[in-house]
Amino acid sequence: MWYAPAEYREFFWVSPPDARHSRNLAGRPQVAIVIFDSHRAGGWNALYMSAVAEELVDGGEGIEVFSRRSEAQGMRAWTREDVLSPARHRLYRATASEHFVLDPHDQRLPVSVE
Repeated sequence: MWYAPAEYREFFWVSPPDARHSRNLAGRPQVAIVIFDSHRAGGWNALYMSAVAEELVDGGEGIEVFSRRSEAQGMRAWTREDVLSPARHRLYRATASEHFVLDPHDQRLPVSVE
């Protein structure tokens, strides 16, 4: 899934509200996130997070974060109208409460993002 980060704790993405992951969030907002770097040689190559996710019903300033990142990656700009009904997509945000990596024995090593 393509996302736009805001600092180290907030992640924004757009998705159709009828997608399975979008429907699942309505019933259980607690999520696990893994960001994997397949280009990193040696050492840890994935960052794990515990987070709470939600649909942003008004688009809010999150759509600005998402749109800036989208344009910076050579993709289109997004507006509030692109994520409000009756549009195809909605805007979502995950707020991370824990960041960690795994050591060679699959033990969690906390990562400070302060």
